[in-house]
Amino acid sequence: MGALLYCSRLSLTLSRIMEQTSEKKWFAIRVTYNRELKVKVELEAKGIECFVPMSYKEVLLGGRKVRKLMPSIHNLIFVNMTEEEMKRYKQATTLPIRYIMDAATKHPLIVPDVQMRNFIAVSSTNDEQLVYLNPDELNLKKGDCVRVVGGLFEGCEGVFMRLKGDRRVVISIPGVVAVATAFIHPSLIQKLE
Repeated sequence: MGALLYCSRLSLTLSRIMEQTSEKKWFAIRVTYNRELKVKVELEAKGIECFVPMSYKEVLLGGRKVRKLMPSIHNLIFVNMTEEEMKRYKQATTLPIRYIMDAATKHPLIVPDVQMRNFIAVSSTNDEQLVYLNPDELNLKKGDCVRVVGGLFEGCEGVFMRLKGDRRVVISIPGVVAVATAFIHPSLIQKLE
């Protein structure tokens, strides 16, 4: 009876491990030499969901300034796949990629789905007023946790801050990046308890 119980517990544990590794997760990936768009094209060609924060920037082309959509944060891409798919992709690609590691756990940084949805919702607007922040530049513990209840960023949750004189909501992926929305009127912000 004891061996049967042990085998069923082992089977349950193995099935949980398999379930965890078969779930898609958002990995934060560093891509060297500004090749984040090449990695994005390669992943999208394979049908893999990924995200590179983009914004319009003025660049010189042929001696004149032109607005061009470019990566907001160089060398960063978020990839949504299972751990096994990620391992196979890392081994198969010739592009220089590596995990961003979680300093506390020493494992690849996994971005929770809710955080990623909020980050994509704000970052994908390509709004010129968005401000991307390095996590070292920001102490998120000082602000209030808020939810935007109306307007373009409705439903996003983040931290309320004053930045460059304006009221903004900061959406953060701890240890990787934060993005501050454009000005949000206080009537559109609800404090979370």
